Amino acid sequence: MPEQHESIPAIEDAVMPGTPRFVIEAYRTLAERAKEREFGLIEEDVVILDTETTGLSPQENELIEISAAVLSGREITDRFDTFVHPTTLIPAEITELTGITNADVAHAPDARTAVAQLAEFVGGRPVVAHNATFDRTFIESVKGGVDVSSIWIDSLALSRIALPRLASHKLSYIAEVFGCSAVSHRATDDVDALAGVWRVLLTALADLPEGLLGLLANSHPDVPWTYRPIFSYLAQEKPDAVFSLEAARTRVISDEPSVEHIDADDLPSLEVPRRDQVEASYAPGGLVSSMYPTYESRAEQVEMACEVRDALATSTHRVIEAGTGVGKSMAYLIPFAEAAKRNGITVGIATKSNNLADQLMYHELPKLSEALEGGLSYCALKGFDHYPCLRKLERLVRSRSDIVTTRDPADTLTAMAVIYAYVCQSPSGDLDALGIRWKSVNRQDLTTGSRECARRLCPFFPHKCLVHGARIRAARADVVVTNHSLLFRNVAADGKILPPIRHWVVDEAHAVEKEARRQWAVCVSADDSRQVFERMGGKDAGVLGRLSHELAGRDGSTLYMGLVSRCISTANRASLTMAEAFSGAREFAKTVRSGGYDQVNIWIGPEVRESDDWSFLASSLLTAIDALEETVKALRALAENLAQDSPELAADPADLERRVRELFDGLKLIAEGTDDRYVYSLQVNRRLRAGGEAFTAERLDIGETLAEQWLPEVHTAIFTSATMSVSGGFKHFEHAVGLDRLPSGSYKSLHLDSSYDFESNMAVVVAGDLPDPRNRDAYISALEDLLFDVHVAMSGSVLTLFTNRRDMEELFDLVAPRLAAEGLELACQKRMSSPRQLRDHFVSEKSSSLFALKAFWEGFDASGDTLRCVVIPKLPFASPTDPLSCERALREERAWARYSLPDAVLEVKQAAGRLIRSSSDTGVLVLADSRLVSKGYGKKFLNSLPTSSYQRIEAKRVGAYLSLWRRAHEHGRS
Repeated sequence: MPEQHESIPAIEDAVMPGTPRFVIEAYRTLAERAKEREFGLIEEDVVILDTETTGLSPQENELIEISAAVLSGREITDRFDTFVHPTTLIPAEITELTGITNADVAHAPDARTAVAQLAEFVGGRPVVAHNATFDRTFIESVKGGVDVSSIWIDSLALSRIALPRLASHKLSYIAEVFGCSAVSHRATDDVDALAGVWRVLLTALADLPEGLLGLLANSHPDVPWTYRPIFSYLAQEKPDAVFSLEAARTRVISDEPSVEHIDADDLPSLEVPRRDQVEASYAPGGLVSSMYPTYESRAEQVEMACEVRDALATSTHRVIEAGTGVGKSMAYLIPFAEAAKRNGITVGIATKSNNLADQLMYHELPKLSEALEGGLSYCALKGFDHYPCLRKLERLVRSRSDIVTTRDPADTLTAMAVIYAYVCQSPSGDLDALGIRWKSVNRQDLTTGSRECARRLCPFFPHKCLVHGARIRAARADVVVTNHSLLFRNVAADGKILPPIRHWVVDEAHAVEKEARRQWAVCVSADDSRQVFERMGGKDAGVLGRLSHELAGRDGSTLYMGLVSRCISTANRASLTMAEAFSGAREFAKTVRSGGYDQVNIWIGPEVRESDDWSFLASSLLTAIDALEETVKALRALAENLAQDSPELAADPADLERRVRELFDGLKLIAEGTDDRYVYSLQVNRRLRAGGEAFTAERLDIGETLAEQWLPEVHTAIFTSATMSVSGGFKHFEHAVGLDRLPSGSYKSLHLDSSYDFESNMAVVVAGDLPDPRNRDAYISALEDLLFDVHVAMSGSVLTLFTNRRDMEELFDLVAPRLAAEGLELACQKRMSSPRQLRDHFVSEKSSSLFALKAFWEGFDASGDTLRCVVIPKLPFASPTDPLSCERALREERAWARYSLPDAVLEVKQAAGRLIRSSSDTGVLVLADSRLVSKGYGKKFLNSLPTSSYQRIEAKRVGAYLSLWRRAHEHGRS
C-alpha cells in the first residue's frame, strides 16, 4: 500500500524552518537541473536495489521480494524482479503493508536461489539502496549473498549529505518533493523512485560549496569509503577550488535577524492577558480547540493557566502539582507565549526529559505558533556535546592521524561529510537529528565540552559557532526550551550560557534538586585525570608532542621549546602523583566499612579526617596538588606566549591549563574540606582492580544557592510536576528549591487533581506480613513466592522496581525459571544491559515482565495492557551510609524525617505514576514492605498516592486478589 503524504505545494514546505533563501532556491531547481546534468562514469552501470521482508530483523525475518535495475545515465537498461519463498508464512501486517500475499510467493524461488540469480544480474556492479545496511544485511545473511557486490552505496546517508535541509530523508518524501516516481511498499516501485532520486542527489552534491567535495575525498585516504570515488569525481569540475568553512558559515548566517528581545528587567511592567481572556483560550471555539479539534475543556487546566497568568502579572512564583491528564504543557504555554509576544521578551521552559522537550518543540509549539496571530518564534538550547565543534571538525578532516573508533572508520568520514554539508546550509541546529552512527563514531572527536571550548581563540566564535550561535539566536526567540542541566550550569556560570530570561517554567520539577546537585558537584576522578594527561601527551604524542613538532622550525623556537619542555616535565610529575593519589584512595577504601554492592561511597566526615589512614592519603593528595599547580603555571606561560605570536596554536594549551586548574581547585577543595557548603565523599568501584576512583564535593543545600543566585534574578518561576507534595503538603519541595528563603508573599503552592479516575482504575495492595529484610533468607523466600503469584495472576506485564542490585539479581535467578515453566517471560536489568532496549522490548511484548533498578522508577511510559502492575518490594530510602544523609544527620537532629522520608515518598509516587498514563489505563500497585503498616510513617506513603484507598492483604492471598481484580476490570472494559 503506498505511503500517504500531504501534497507539497512549494519547496519552502519541504525544508526545515529557518532554511536560508539561497538553499531554498537551489533545491527548487534541482529536479529540472538533474534532467540535464551529465555525470559520466559515476552514473554508468549502477544497480538500484530494494527488498521487501517479513520483518525488520535479519536474524528472525526473511526476504519476500527483490527488485533491481541497471541504471545507465537517465535510462534503466535492464531489470531483475522476483518474489522469494520464505520458510514461514508472511505476517498479516506485512501483507497489509506491502500487498504481498502467501499465494504470491508460493511458487517463488527460495532465498538462496533468488540471491544467486541476483548476484548474476548485478555482476559486481556498485549497488545503490536507500538504507543500504538493511537490504545488504538481509541479502548477505543468505548463503552466497556476499557475492552480489562489494560496493554498496547508501542513498539515505548520501541524501543527508546532499540535501541536509530537507525535512525528511525518507525515499517516499524525496521522490515526492522532486517529482520522481511514486513510492509504495513494493520493491519494484521503490527502485523506480530511487532511480530518479539518484540523479537529484548527484546534482545536489555538486551544489555543495566549492572545494568541499575535494576536501572530503582527500581526507584520510587510507580508509576505504564508499563515497570517496563519487566525491572525487564531482570535485574534478573545479579541481583548484579551496574550501573555506569560515566563508561558508558567514554566508549561511548573513540573512539572520539581528534584533535581540528586551531583557524583562528593563521593562517598567509586564503586560499579560486578563483572566477572562486566558479562560476564553480554553473555551469551546477558543484558541486551544482550534489547535486540537477533539479538545475538551478541563477545569483543572484552566485553573492552572490562570494561576500561571497571575504569577506573571504579580512577578511571583508558583509550585503547581498537577495530576496526570491535566494538560500541564498547554496550561503554561499559552500565558507564557502571550507574555513573550506582548512584551518582546524571551521566556524559558526547562524540562528533565528529552521526550517532553521534543513534545514541546515538535508538537505543542508548532501548533501554538500556527494558531497565534503573528506566529511564535521558538528554539531549543542543549548542552555543548549536542552541537558539532567546527574547530574540531576542521582538525579531524585535515588530520593525518588515525580515526579513533571501535568499529568502521568510514562511519566517521560519513559523519564528517554530513556535518559539513549541514553547517554549510544551516544557521543553527544540533547533531541529534543527523542520523550519525554514534556506536561507530567517537563523539568527542566532533564535539566540545564547556571547559574544552576555545571561545575567543576559535575562528568561528561566536556567531559562526553552532554552540554560541545558538545562545545568540535564543535571545531573539519568544520561547526557549532547554533542560534542567543546562539551566543549572547557567546558574553556576553566572548567566553566561543562556540569554537573560526572567520568566521560567520548570517542568518535571520533582527532579530539580537532584539535577542541580549533580551539576554543581565538584568531582575529581581517575578517569578525568587520565584523559587530561593523555590528551596533553609528551615529547612525541598529544597536544604537547604536536606543538613540539610545529614550533621546532619557527622564529623564537628556543623560547617555545623551553616552555613546552617545562610543560612536559611538570605534566609527567603531576600525572604520576595523581595516579599515586588514586591508588592510595583505593587502599584507603579497604580500611573503611561502607555499604554498596559494587560501588563504595565513603563519607569523608570528621571521623574519617581524624584517622591515621586519612592522614596518609591526605599526604599524597597534597603532593598531587603541588604538582598540579606547577603544571598550571607551565601551561599558562606557554598559552600566553603563543597567544601573542601564534594564536591559532594557543587554544589547546589554554584549554589544558583550564582543565588542570579544575583538577587542582577540586582536589584542593576536597583535601582541605573546610567549605561547609559541601559534603565530601570518595567513590571506589570494587569490581575494578584499578581505575574508577573519584573524589566528590556536593552542595548540601541546593535551596540556599537557588535562593541566593537564581530566584532573585527571576521574576516568575513556575515549578510544576505530577509528584511534588508529601501527604498534601509542599514544605519539602519549597525548602529543596529555596522558595521558603524568600520574603513572605513571593510564592504560592497548590495541588490540582488529575482528570483521570484513579479511584476506579487503580488498586493499591499492601502485603504487610513479609519478614523483615534483615532476616534475609526468610525475606527473599517470601518475596519469591509473592512475585511468582503476582506475575501469574496478571499474566505478565509486571514491572518490579528494586532499590538494590543484589536483591534483584538473586530474585531473578529464583523467579525467572518458575515463570518460564508457566510460559511467562521475565527480563532483568543486568550489568551492561541497555535500559532503552529493555524498555522497547517491554513495551512491544504485551506479556513480558521486567525486574529493574533506578532508571525505571520515573520517566518510563507504557500505557495500556503493556503495563498492568507495578511492584515495589522495598521502600526506596537512601542508604544510611550515603554521604549526603550522613552529613545531614550530623548537622540536624531530625534530618531523616525532614529529607530521607519525603524523598522516598516522592520516589514511590513517581513509580506509581508509571501505571496510569491515559484515561483508559488500569493497573495495580503492589507494595511489599511491611514497614508501611508497622511504622507510623507508613501513612505518609499511603496518603500521598493518587488513590485514597488501599487493601492490606496477606502475601499468600495477593495472587488471588489480583486475579479477581483483573477479571472485574477486564470485564468492565469489554
